Amino acid sequence: MDFAYHDGVLCAEQLPLEGIAERFGTPCYVYSRAAIEAAYSEFSRAVAARDALICYSVKANSNLAVLSLMARLGAGFDIVSGGELARVLAAGGDAGRTLFSGVGKSEREIEQSLLAGVLCLNLESEAELARVDAVARRLGRRAPVAFRVNPDVDPKTHPYISTGLRRNKFGVPYEEAERLYATASRLSAIEVRGIGCHVGSQLTDRAPFVAAVERLVALAARIEAAGVRLGHIDVGGGIGIRYRDENPQPIGDFVAGAVAALRGRRETLIFDPGRSIVGNAGVLLTRVEYVKPGPAKNFLVVDAAMNDLLRPALYDAWHEIRPVRESRAGTSTEIYDVVGPVCESGDFLARERRLAARDGDLLAVMSAGAYGMSMSSNYNSRPRAAEVLVEGDRAHLVRSRETIENLFALERTLP
Repeated sequence: MDFAYHDGVLCAEQLPLEGIAERFGTPCYVYSRAAIEAAYSEFSRAVAARDALICYSVKANSNLAVLSLMARLGAGFDIVSGGELARVLAAGGDAGRTLFSGVGKSEREIEQSLLAGVLCLNLESEAELARVDAVARRLGRRAPVAFRVNPDVDPKTHPYISTGLRRNKFGVPYEEAERLYATASRLSAIEVRGIGCHVGSQLTDRAPFVAAVERLVALAARIEAAGVRLGHIDVGGGIGIRYRDENPQPIGDFVAGAVAALRGRRETLIFDPGRSIVGNAGVLLTRVEYVKPGPAKNFLVVDAAMNDLLRPALYDAWHEIRPVRESRAGTSTEIYDVVGPVCESGDFLARERRLAARDGDLLAVMSAGAYGMSMSSNYNSRPRAAEVLVEGDRAHLVRSRETIENLFALERTLP
């Protein structure tokens, strides 16, 4: 295991987390290179028999070291902003293997992506098609595009991370896609590249994922029969991980289901995984500031907060909390809410957890490699955490801890 106890101390690969906390401070995100590589390898092995591209979803974890590692492994990228495109390029990623998704691309972002030479712009509305066409004509270029189609398939996941239902903001309606492809094919500044969908995040059962792919393939066949050639079919990502008691089907099962749904079609198969690659490859390391017993609840007040890891406050998401040093047999435990210093009642990392802890103890919030640092903020004027990437017995500081001065470096007082 990439995070396991050795001699009673939780380690990242071969390094005790106690030593990482002493060297880099807390709160601190710690990632395992071996875990990232192993998860990516599951995808690459599963698609080895056909023409396929794995585009890592940058929003899950956008640290330059993680992106650089993905590029070295041969991944493409799935981005949703001009800032993410800049990160990919700074990390050595290839714009020609990058998909630009998202419902609200600005003219500047469209221009940035066309000048960089992205593989494809995933369009999510007819209005966006018109905007991309206008920008491409102004630049004297042809814009490579695909439509993200909303398959209206229920992913059976949290409503905040469901993206493939008719009521969600993402994608174009399934029943309008053929007309939109016909329109796009007639525009001289547009080059139709493919078709895609994404039904949601944290999928543990492949059935809704495969159902969406099957609907997408049927639609692709009708679009092609109408004379519009497609170069790729993007089946999205969203494959879930184990946080608590989930039992997600293996990555290979999702891939096999998608491959079977394609029924031998020639288009390049594209996957856009994020959480399934980095989620369980990271932990948030935090230190207990106070043990605070109370008449209704007991609290462990730690130095990490909702600004460091938003998922529990936003989704009521469950993350396992482990003591960095295992409790000795016979040590008394209590039920605690693990909370941070932020001035909000919703500032918690975990509720109702049985732990043995004292002031100064280190805790590890598990499965924090995805949507942790990338969703963090400076709320309450709190500097964001450091990030460390572990390789075997070596630790690399891949993002320095912010300073208070960093927080207002761009601000000015009134004259």
